[in-house]
Amino acid sequence: MKDEFTFKQFTIKQNLCAMKVGTDGVLLGAWAKGGKRILDIGTGTGLIALMMAQRFPEAIVEGIDIEENACEQAKENFLSSPFFNRLQIFHTSLQKFQSKLQFDAIVCNPPYFVNSLKNPDIKRAIARHTDTLSFNNLFHHSERLLKPKGELSIVIPIENLEEILTESYFSGFFTTKKVWVKTIRNKQEKRLLLAFSKRNTETEELHVSLFEEHNKKSEWYKKLTDSFYL
Repeated sequence: MKDEFTFKQFTIKQNLCAMKVGTDGVLLGAWAKGGKRILDIGTGTGLIALMMAQRFPEAIVEGIDIEENACEQAKENFLSSPFFNRLQIFHTSLQKFQSKLQFDAIVCNPPYFVNSLKNPDIKRAIARHTDTLSFNNLFHHSERLLKPKGELSIVIPIENLEEILTESYFSGFFTTKKVWVKTIRNKQEKRLLLAFSKRNTETEELHVSLFEEHNKKSEWYKKLTDSFYL
């Protein structure tokens, strides 16, 4: 895995981070609803925060992470980007994070391995397991930090859907969007893009694939990521 990933308007250095640039983060950053104040939970390299800053030119974007090296990496990537004056990084957990103002949008590519064998790399284990950020904590603290008309957007593997929906319901959230994502058109859906609101509205659903035959990008994926991929 290379230590640097170049997008159209910014570059991601990732030599200090356990979790590298991946499809999940790119999908979420290109898809999630924004606003004037955006919070990226578990920012890692800062990829999603940078994508949101690019998509929403008037937004102030704050990223938080409990891993010190990740914060240093995100800070480096923020400062080298054209959006540096609208980006902030905080070395803290979501549970301890405080903000005087609520956010229009919250985005999170959450740790999703529950009760599974830990990776011997402690940094990668922290990034990938729910021990440090349970789904309950994600929704409970997002409810605290999100404006009444704000939106929380996440990306998860399909197998976590039932638990996610349960935790969101008990925290007062309603599902507003579901995008079921296949890697290839004739394969099973593996991941979900989900959006939540404090308001009870009808859920929009979409079924998409990233690639057609012969590794050709689908029109949906191409249109979604055209502003980012070289």
